[in-house]
Amino acid sequence: MTDYRDLSLQGLWKNNPALVQLLGLCPLLAVTATFINGLGLGIATTLVLIGSNVTVSLVRNVVRNEIRIPVFVMIIAAFVTIVQLLMNAYTYDLYLALGIFIPLIVTNCAIIGRAEAFASKNPPLAAAYDGIMMGLGFTAVLVILGGMREILGAGTLFAGADRLFGSVAKHWTITLFATENPFILAILPPGAFLGMGLLIAVKNTIDAKLASKEKAPAVKAERARVTAES
Repeated sequence: MTDYRDLSLQGLWKNNPALVQLLGLCPLLAVTATFINGLGLGIATTLVLIGSNVTVSLVRNVVRNEIRIPVFVMIIAAFVTIVQLLMNAYTYDLYLALGIFIPLIVTNCAIIGRAEAFASKNPPLAAAYDGIMMGLGFTAVLVILGGMREILGAGTLFAGADRLFGSVAKHWTITLFATENPFILAILPPGAFLGMGLLIAVKNTIDAKLASKEKAPAVKAERARVTAES
């Protein structure tokens, strides 16, 4: 039986496609100058992940093993085209802001990897759930990194929300501080690398502390045994 709790932990934390697998870094670092850009790309990637995972799972017993990778890429490309056309129709300004990185979702190794490693070996429901969790994990990194860079570089948050949510979000921008000399490094590519490195370092630190807490009872028990024997 599928362990949905484990799938959630894998996608959101233990096997996060961005922080652990380090996949999809090109669009992640390129478009996360703002929170909304990161959220838009994250939603698009999640939709493609869900659609491609379900489709690959449905045809897994039909496609011959020798041609499975080209078929998976064609399926992913079909869903990327659908998402691209929807964004072009309903979120045109955001579509322009993300530019070439929308069609480049086809080459995102995180999507191809999940199709090959999980969807091709599991039923549709489990494949859909895996796509949701992996997409949410990837989106979380996108929005956190985008939010950090936007705050440090421009002193705002949710700028350009109307590009994703429509005219109702025109006044959602939060101005945290105003300065005549913005921190330009934060919104340039080097800032994306530094921010990503910081997120990875934070995750590794948390993982190390959790691992030490799990080992603590065993260490105490071993010390007590040695003391008793001596």
